[in-house]
Amino acid sequence: MGENRMMSLGALVAARDAGKASPELMVALCRDAIARKDTAIRAFSHVAAEPAIAFDGPLAGVAVGVKDIFDSFDQPTSYGSPVYAGHRPLADAAIVDLARRQGATIIGKTATTEFAYFQPADTVNPHNPAHTPGGSSSGSAAAVAAGMVPVAIGTQTGGSVIRPAAFCGVAGYKPSFRLLPATGMKHFAPSLDTVGLFAASISDVALFANLLTGRDLTVEPVEPAQIRVGLYRCAELGSADSEMQDALSAAADRAADAGFDVGEIEEPAALTEAREAHSIIQDHEAGLACGPDLSRFRDQLSPRLVEVIEGGQAISPQAYDQARRLAKRGRAAAKLMFGEVDILLSPSAPGAAPHGLESTGDPRFNKLWTLMGGPTVNIPGFRSKQGLPLGIQAIARFGRDRQVLSVAAALEPLFSRSPHDRDPQ
Repeated sequence: MGENRMMSLGALVAARDAGKASPELMVALCRDAIARKDTAIRAFSHVAAEPAIAFDGPLAGVAVGVKDIFDSFDQPTSYGSPVYAGHRPLADAAIVDLARRQGATIIGKTATTEFAYFQPADTVNPHNPAHTPGGSSSGSAAAVAAGMVPVAIGTQTGGSVIRPAAFCGVAGYKPSFRLLPATGMKHFAPSLDTVGLFAASISDVALFANLLTGRDLTVEPVEPAQIRVGLYRCAELGSADSEMQDALSAAADRAADAGFDVGEIEEPAALTEAREAHSIIQDHEAGLACGPDLSRFRDQLSPRLVEVIEGGQAISPQAYDQARRLAKRGRAAAKLMFGEVDILLSPSAPGAAPHGLESTGDPRFNKLWTLMGGPTVNIPGFRSKQGLPLGIQAIARFGRDRQVLSVAAALEPLFSRSPHDRDPQ
């Protein structure tokens, strides 16, 4: 795909604040990059013809790609479905409005899978067009990875921020549940749907979160010896491919060499059970949230979406309630576990981005943490033999967003350095 030099939010904001780059220039750079690159990448479902540019606010001049699962009053919102082609909502989703109020320019809507489920969009992986960019936030991750925008907004219900961030080699941040507002999005499973962010680096995605929300989320220095890092031995770990398992081991070794207090954490049985409960909760809620679409537009929905909505409607309320009880037990077990460790490290995905565009990959390493509601971050850096990104996921307890971002930022350069002989070959 050629050179994909990513844009740094921190560098752009610093240039703006120093008077070296005007908001018009910042947006023009992104418009030019989209015009040159997106015919091949197909990260955008719609690009604003004349995007509004603000000159005040912390995000003035920052072009943001917004996943086309969020309503926008001035651009079509199709939710990745032909059913809603050309749909024009009357008002913005809350996160879109928040971005505008901070001065951001909504430069376009990024491609999403159908209703943010599994039917792929047309987007390709900027590192290799024969491979998936991941999903469901396909376009958001790819647009950042290809250097078309410095930041983008997505969502995660299973693994739809962390997985595409991993496959595209960018920083992905799934905040603690409800830290970012989900009002005005096309919901799939409301108790799981989580708004997340993408940027070129961990410090950039933390800065974006800070400027967007006004919360103190920028990266702060950490003292490695005071951070307990757990290599998470979850029930799914054996299903990761050998390159991913080697990358995870190398991540733990590099963290230990840097002075972090590194050990292994076995997965509590309650968390294994909670992971299995995720699908029941997700599908039952999808049967309710997307039921009206099934009733009216069955013939225009993909077979796999019809199947999951119908399957969700067949799940009894009793089974759903039992799954929620398992999730509650899992959260209690997670709270206890995070009394012994500050940060967990886990694969972001079973391996590098799969070949082919018919699948967006598997969320097996993400869905538990979406259900638990705590913050997770994809840390880029490692590579497969083919040169595709391999992502490592950092996980923290609910509400410890700044801590996980700061630790991830400290680990990022360690994961990005040239491999040693014990690292993935």
